[in-house]
Amino acid sequence: MNYTAARYSVDETDVHPYILPPLAGKEPLTAKSWQERRRPEILQLLKDECYGELLPAPDRTEVTLLNEKHGALGGTAIRREVKITFVMTDGREHSVIMLVYLPAKRSGKVPAFLGLNFKGNHHTTGETDVLPTGGEFVESGHALQQHRWCFDKVIARGYASATICYHDLHPDKINNTGKSVFALFFPRERYPQIMEKYSVIGAWAWGLSRAYEVLSAMPEIAGDRVIVHGHSRLGKTALWAGASDQRFAMVISNNSGCGGAALHKRKFGENLSQHFEAHVQRGVPVWFVRKLHDYIGKEETLPFDAHYLLALIAPRQLCVASATEDLSADPRGEFLACAAAAEVYSCFGYPPFAAGKMPGAGEHVPGIIHYHLRKGIHDQTPHDWERYLDAADRYFKQP
Repeated sequence: MNYTAARYSVDETDVHPYILPPLAGKEPLTAKSWQERRRPEILQLLKDECYGELLPAPDRTEVTLLNEKHGALGGTAIRREVKITFVMTDGREHSVIMLVYLPAKRSGKVPAFLGLNFKGNHHTTGETDVLPTGGEFVESGHALQQHRWCFDKVIARGYASATICYHDLHPDKINNTGKSVFALFFPRERYPQIMEKYSVIGAWAWGLSRAYEVLSAMPEIAGDRVIVHGHSRLGKTALWAGASDQRFAMVISNNSGCGGAALHKRKFGENLSQHFEAHVQRGVPVWFVRKLHDYIGKEETLPFDAHYLLALIAPRQLCVASATEDLSADPRGEFLACAAAAEVYSCFGYPPFAAGKMPGAGEHVPGIIHYHLRKGIHDQTPHDWERYLDAADRYFKQP
């Protein structure tokens, strides 16, 4: 089938009226009915229609400390690089390297940020002796995306931070299933059928859950205060990881757009066709299950929307961020999804979403659902990190 990779309009006057599917099911929403009945229903719907089933845990996980550096980041941090190997009883293995920064000065266990990176661990930091990861899918050198991680800011605020390159879990290039975690569970002849039931985003999210288990086992880390975060497609991934794994205490979506925090039914900016045939034409695998392609150009018929995904984070802390010039990711659609998801948070006793209208550039909406609009382009910046750290402080560092 041929699909046009065109974006929808980015003119607000072109948005037609739409109806969001209700968050409530056959009974009124309460905290009890949400947790026991409605939440499992919505989670299964999103598995079936968008993100796929969850892969099982490996038969065994082996953790090897590759190195530890005291005095990292100008003496403020301890840096660790650990090799995580997923092992199956039939002998199949898959390994990744996780980069971890810990505050050198701390009192007791500390909260931690955990996210996947695009260009390899060596491009998240200015320290040139960090091991390169990502294989042939990333560039050599160092620090190309250091600004997206702000390890110095995170450490200064008393948090740890950890990352793995997403290519090491599933390369973001077509025809590389054999180099992904799917190879642990499926023989080569099954590769063409994997996306009927599973997704690439699901594989990345699976890696975040496995990384959580390793990170939270470190004696310095507060396992009940691990924050999963991501930018762009990895923001979509962070949302799905947080929705499907309730061990994450806080979830951050940075400019996640279509298939993340933005409402599909607005038909604004980026659209589903770019995640199917259009992606394949660019050599990027489709990130979602094949069923989602039934809704290309027909988003009004979707039985869910982004507010379902965001509501699955409740009652935990949720942060969503947009950028003024990132119209393809539909900032208003991300804001409106937050406002709609607040219905579930109210069942847990939280006050209404703290904004009746979308904030302006540089403004933010505080609360259990945090939203901010940064001036600028599709990126993750020090400004974003200041907002996320403030939000985390409100919930994790109260006296």
